[in-house]
Amino acid sequence: QVQLVESGGGSVQAGGSLRLSCARSGSTYGEFCMGWFRQAPGKEREGVANIDLYGMTSYLDSVKGRFTISRDNAKMTLYLQMNSLKSDDTAMYYCAAWVCGTEKKYWGLGTQVTVSS
Repeated sequence: QVQLVESGGGSVQAGGSLRLSCARSGSTYGEFCMGWFRQAPGKEREGVANIDLYGMTSYLDSVKGRFTISRDNAKMTLYLQMNSLKSDDTAMYYCAAWVCGTEKKYWGLGTQVTVSS
């Protein structure tokens, strides 16, 4: 089993910054890819950024240049640095982990990010 706990969400004004963290515990077997997803009210969950075991990253087009995903494998922690936040970034942000190359994802409970204009 894999447990994921997000932290770092909050309320911020447009243009501000937040740093999300996701601590992973439980099974360390396997090579985990990790990512951040978000879901705004009335919208489907969407992938924001992900990172593989070697540090290769990919981003949702709307966050490129503003968000940075990183991981500390020794601490089993995933981060998302969010700068120049916009009201459209308001959502519940979820951390996910999956064995690279497989489909099954483990999910955290989420952390709320609210950006006021």
